[in-house]
Amino acid sequence: MSHANTPPFVAEALLEEIRAWVEIESPTTDAAAVDRMMDKAAVDAEAAGGRITRIPGRDGYGGHLLVSSPWGEEDEPGILVLSHLDTVHAVGTLDGPLPYRVEGDSAFGPGICDMKGGALIALAALRHLIQSGQRTPLPVRHLFVSDEEVGSHTSREYIEREARRARYVLVTEPAREGGRIVTARKGTARFDLKIRGQAAHSGARHEDGRSAVKELARQILDLEAMTDYATGVTVNVGHIGGGTRANVVADYAWAEIDMRVPNQEIGNPAIERVLAVKAYDPDVTLEMTGGLNRPGYEKGDAIAQLFEHARGLAAEIGFELQDLKTGGGSDGNFTAALGVPTLDGLGVDGKGGHTHYEQIYVSSLVPRARLLLRLMETLA
Repeated sequence: MSHANTPPFVAEALLEEIRAWVEIESPTTDAAAVDRMMDKAAVDAEAAGGRITRIPGRDGYGGHLLVSSPWGEEDEPGILVLSHLDTVHAVGTLDGPLPYRVEGDSAFGPGICDMKGGALIALAALRHLIQSGQRTPLPVRHLFVSDEEVGSHTSREYIEREARRARYVLVTEPAREGGRIVTARKGTARFDLKIRGQAAHSGARHEDGRSAVKELARQILDLEAMTDYATGVTVNVGHIGGGTRANVVADYAWAEIDMRVPNQEIGNPAIERVLAVKAYDPDVTLEMTGGLNRPGYEKGDAIAQLFEHARGLAAEIGFELQDLKTGGGSDGNFTAALGVPTLDGLGVDGKGGHTHYEQIYVSSLVPRARLLLRLMETLA
């Protein structure tokens, strides 16, 4: 059996594999590009000795990939490792603002931190188990999804299906703030507001107009005022538009709204309040649609116990593991909401996800891979 003091991983070798994945650009909205990345992951997983199942894409998104350990029955409860291979970076980012490169301890590239680095080291841990002939107490199933960055609309059913036959879920999202893992996440709600007013000439017949933009301005102030850091609710009106030109009273306006909530108890009334907005101007119509996209989860007893187990393993490996709650959503929101103990942020350490300075710390590859391996070896 592999022990904490016999590392089976080499940072340079892991980095070369990560580079191969990063150089297959895979923005969520380009299904063909994401499928090319899934093809590469499937080839690597099969070469590692994993059993692979391809799930075709739909609704304009790429497919998904399930990699299973050779041991374990179909209905046997196991460990679910959860990764996504889609990125926010458009094809061409590699040849433009974010080429793959290594500078000191940092390796840069589109999606390298969020989350191809974490996805690869988890597959490397499973490969080590298979090729060393180990059989872990629980079967390991690694699900790679294609649409996490836009809300996991086509993958959620598969995430939840796999979670229902899992004792534990390990999510390979990047580590936070110096290697911390995530034991609680806010829920995410999204809304679209559409406003219809009445157009008029802004000079000759201003009084005939009913401005949708004016109505939107008042609604934005109300929505943003719902932010309450004490309860953990935040509302962000992040994308707006409306009207046709400066000398026409605007007959149309719209907004896209993001809300984060710590849990359903606090979230449900806040969501109801947003959906129940009323117009200030009785001659203007409002349509608010949307709702909860990812449920929030908090650090209950089962997650706390799982974290303490991981912290003990990290100490054996030689680093201190700390945890935090984050406002960002992930696919771990779905599994934790089903009551399955979930550890998130188990991927590589780095910074700059979603930016043109996205990077991982090469020195984090081996310790983080060893932690994933030890979790697979010891969870029972």
